[in-house]
Amino acid sequence: MTVVTRFAPSPTGRLHLGHAWSAILSHDFARARGGRFLLRIEDIDGTRSRAEHVATIVEDLRWLGLSWDADVVFQSARLARYAAALARLRAMGLLYRCYCTRAEIAEAMSAPHGAVAVYPGTCRGAPERDAPFCWRIDMAAAVERAGALDWTDHGRPIVADPAAQGDVVLARKDAPASYHLAVTVDDAAQGVSDVVRGVDLFAATHVHRLLQALLDLPTPAYHHHPLLAGADGERLAKRHGAPALAAMRAAGEDGAAVAARLRAGVGVPTSGP
Repeated sequence: MTVVTRFAPSPTGRLHLGHAWSAILSHDFARARGGRFLLRIEDIDGTRSRAEHVATIVEDLRWLGLSWDADVVFQSARLARYAAALARLRAMGLLYRCYCTRAEIAEAMSAPHGAVAVYPGTCRGAPERDAPFCWRIDMAAAVERAGALDWTDHGRPIVADPAAQGDVVLARKDAPASYHLAVTVDDAAQGVSDVVRGVDLFAATHVHRLLQALLDLPTPAYHHHPLLAGADGERLAKRHGAPALAAMRAAGEDGAAVAARLRAGVGVPTSGP
């Protein structure tokens, strides 16, 4: 089977070295196996996505010496696919409307003598009303329907435990699909065989594996990689002053040299499962 990987950034800001590290790992994984590397722009968040960031992402990746093997796919052009998946899950009776505001959810999750790490199911079974809502999955019902699940990560079997993530959102009040739903549908539609992404998304894979089972979608092999960390030991991120690739380009740095340093292990990876 042909190996297919992808890099799927959101155009809500500029790429930094942590993004470059992940893109290179995904690109090189496919190239080393004679496979295909795809670029997908996850622009489903219409309030934060910016066209100028899309152009910069493309320039940054080309500056690093990366190329992809098909036209760039945009999530904003695939809304019908997500709607169909939601409709299928609704027909199974696995979704419910959640009217809670972020403040109400935060208050419920931090209440003394009963703090919880996941959404407490406040709206599960509540009557419908005329107010903005998101769609949440009834996790207990979904897990019962799907049964025991697993996946492989770096070739190791992982037992899926989606229940630990609670009743996650599958369609937001301000977006037609959540990350969980969109990425699961898109990876299947694009024939992605191997998902190479950061260990920060490891927990999300439990939910993605469940959705694959419910929607009769194939399960790719996963390869969650360590994250690059800065001098302070924190993962590279914009809020920690990670240098933007665009700024490095503007300063005259050689993208091929930057990529070579990353491939050689320059940077401090954090630990992960």
